[in-house]
Amino acid sequence: MPAAQPAALALSRAFLWILIGFNLFAGVLIVLALPGSFVFEPVFHDFFAKQPSVRGGMLIPVLRLWMLFAAVTVAAVHVMLMRVLAIIETVRAGDPFVPENAVRLKTIAWCLLGLQLLHLVSGVMARLMNAAGSHIDWQWAGLSGWLAVVLVFVLARVFEEGTRIRADLGAMI
Repeated sequence: MPAAQPAALALSRAFLWILIGFNLFAGVLIVLALPGSFVFEPVFHDFFAKQPSVRGGMLIPVLRLWMLFAAVTVAAVHVMLMRVLAIIETVRAGDPFVPENAVRLKTIAWCLLGLQLLHLVSGVMARLMNAAGSHIDWQWAGLSGWLAVVLVFVLARVFEEGTRIRADLGAMI
């Protein structure tokens, strides 16, 4: 294996662990913020009462719902990052074309699809927040994420077929 590949794998692993750490930190913040929104609800109502253009009675429940969707997002990202890390480990071991990686890729594709759908839900949440007087600028992310979903599903299928062919060849030899 060329020297650049182990270095790239090591950097990829380190980067993934950093992303996993940030993602888990975000999850902890969400888990703390949700009950905090109930504890500090009177403070929020008092704050929003001073701003006539904001309807705090509508804003707070929408924020809570958005936090629940954010928690689902954190979970999907965590599953996806852990599967990518597991694939990298098989590459480091020198045998990435295993059936487990096809399953991991399919799981990653489902997570990506879920994240794309959650992005659309964020658009709805932003619209509801804006209707309550907030000013959230949500934008369509484009087609690249949807294309990534399709590509990873196709790649998962390629891995399935490749591992099946590899197994058939191994049985013939």
